[in-house]
Amino acid sequence: MSRRHTLWLAVAVVLAVVVAYQVSASSEDPSQYIAEADIPTVAPGADVLAGIVEIPDRVRGNDYRRAAFGESWTDDTTAPGGHNGCDTRNDILDRDLIDKTYVAIARCPRAVAAGTLRDPYTNATVAFVRGEQTGAAVQIDHLVPLALAWDLGARNWTEEMRVRFANDPANLLAVSGDVNQDKGDKQPSVWMPPNDAFHCQYAMQYIEVLRGYGLPVDAPSVPVLREAAGTCPAA
Repeated sequence: MSRRHTLWLAVAVVLAVVVAYQVSASSEDPSQYIAEADIPTVAPGADVLAGIVEIPDRVRGNDYRRAAFGESWTDDTTAPGGHNGCDTRNDILDRDLIDKTYVAIARCPRAVAAGTLRDPYTNATVAFVRGEQTGAAVQIDHLVPLALAWDLGARNWTEEMRVRFANDPANLLAVSGDVNQDKGDKQPSVWMPPNDAFHCQYAMQYIEVLRGYGLPVDAPSVPVLREAAGTCPAA
């Protein structure tokens, strides 16, 4: 089994959590959906950061460039509908939005034309309409930001691995454009979702992406992630 395949298997469980969350949220009152979501559980006494190397702090480099993770979204995704002519962004919109309509564009026969996002980061309901301006209301966030991953060690990966990381559904969520811009490339010690009810799932997904890709965690983020994981239900 190749190292690439092993990494994808390691993070596949996270995607299952995301999908379960979205299904649970699909038809309920937006003010209640977080409480009804299938959120991760943590066994009492479990070390949620087991196996993840801790480093003293993030050291920002001045050599990061977005193109190191690929020039654009690919169609090489394991999200529902992947390898369908539509890029990863559209597949994540299709996975995470509800009340959707579709339109055929270019090579994508089923692009999301409009829909509704129940934003896990803010608990707000956001309307999405495809277009250069209106589409910006909903953006696709990398839970572990690309620039952060670069600083934590992705600069040493192959280009193929970086492209896969940038398009891995386990590390992607559709969120409000405003909150995505606010997050930027910040690590958990600096930024956590404003919606406290999502802290458990955010932390556990973040941790599993680090673990799956062999990335370390910066020491200032450790207590933040442990506290967030502490809000998860007991297994």
